[in-house]
Amino acid sequence: MDKVQFNSILIVDDEPLIGEELCEFFTDQGFKCISCYEAESAIRLFKHHKDICIVLSDLHMPGKNGLELLKILLNQAMEEQRPLKSVLFTGRSEKEDVISALRVGISDYYAKPLDMDEVLHGVERLRDCIQQEASPLFIQQINNKLHQLSDFMDSLKQDVSLLQNTTPTADPEAPAGHRSVAGQAILDKLSPRQQSVALLIGKGMTNYQIALSLGISENTVKLYVSQTLRLTKMRNRTQLALSLSGE
Repeated sequence: MDKVQFNSILIVDDEPLIGEELCEFFTDQGFKCISCYEAESAIRLFKHHKDICIVLSDLHMPGKNGLELLKILLNQAMEEQRPLKSVLFTGRSEKEDVISALRVGISDYYAKPLDMDEVLHGVERLRDCIQQEASPLFIQQINNKLHQLSDFMDSLKQDVSLLQNTTPTADPEAPAGHRSVAGQAILDKLSPRQQSVALLIGKGMTNYQIALSLGISENTVKLYVSQTLRLTKMRNRTQLALSLSGE
């Protein structure tokens, strides 16, 4: 693929004045900016302008909504192996919208009326992230982290195997690998993916490490952690880890 300077922002909002104001604002901040008013135009512009690396879209629009648009663009970016960070904003945000956005892989989510300083800092952070991810040093660092996490993955597989094949025991002198009745009762409240997150919390892993281990975004990990703490009625992840270890 030809080397492209990724430095453009695409703004999509069905209210032309908002799109134009946002585009003018980011242009004044030194960004190259393009705006349009509906999803189909955004898809065409993204395909034509190979330097677009960040897309900001309103959620509620006629035709394809912002979530559907960003899902299409993220898939297209993946196929073309080009970087893309995506931002969704809306005046009517529902919890289900946030969850759906996390599942699709949206980078950031802002509620209207927009705090422009907050959005600017967020976009600058995404731009810096793209530049960092494009560097050979970052790629090497990621490879190193993946190698380091391979041991965690092997340990996780052993834990999952034990959950499926061993009988829980309440004996405090039980061999390592057997889980207490209390610990098993906690895990029984969770879905398989929530169990995986809980087990990695028990190993002391950070959200970032868990995200790399499970192949999901860090925001999605945060969602699973929140759900797990709520379902297990734990105050924090430390209490959850101690409960799983039987301490």
